[in-house]
Amino acid sequence: MILELVRAQYFGTNCWIFAPDKNSECFIVDPGMAIPNLVPEIADVIDRHNLKPIATIVTHGHVDHTFSVHAFDERYGVATYIHPKDRQYLADPNGILTPGGPTIPILKEMGVTSFSEPADVRELVNGTIFDIAGFSIKALHAPGHTPGSTVFVVDNEFLISGDVLFQNSIGNTSLRLGSSSEMKKTLRNVILPLPDDLIVLPGHGAETTIGRERKNNDYLQERFLRSAD
Repeated sequence: MILELVRAQYFGTNCWIFAPDKNSECFIVDPGMAIPNLVPEIADVIDRHNLKPIATIVTHGHVDHTFSVHAFDERYGVATYIHPKDRQYLADPNGILTPGGPTIPILKEMGVTSFSEPADVRELVNGTIFDIAGFSIKALHAPGHTPGSTVFVVDNEFLISGDVLFQNSIGNTSLRLGSSSEMKKTLRNVILPLPDDLIVLPGHGAETTIGRERKNNDYLQERFLRSAD
């Protein structure tokens, strides 16, 4: 199996590239922000392994995870998968940006004034199981960071956690449309039931495992989950 990481220039967003082997189909996750976009760096990996991209999976609608989605689609003509509650932010990321945050000035500095949705968008709801490039993927709705945040279990081996779960941390719930109470429900009902040996591929930072986070992550402990919002 091929699993490679391309880290975006801005915010260090992780773009994961999955393929069963060389000379095969592949999919990517969360192509983020770079000048002019992240596609050239992703294409280097694709070309090195002679891969054929067929899909982009988007964990949530923040622009540091969606910035290069349209450019990638323009080059490769792939399907884009996202939860319906965050779909609108593919074409209007400003609708979920926190006023006064760092992203708006960066977009202005880059000269980016408009976005558009890729041609083939497919909505995923909680529990959807689908196959891409030979991988069996299950979507689990995991709100809290954004209303449509979704994590993905790949072949019962990997968890694409987006900005829900990080090594020793979780996604920020103080951003626009974030919810601490929803995040606690997600952690309790979606994350904690997952098996310990599941390898976690987060939206930022280093990979980890569910077992490691169950033991070491303060946000997965009862004292946090039972705390007042």
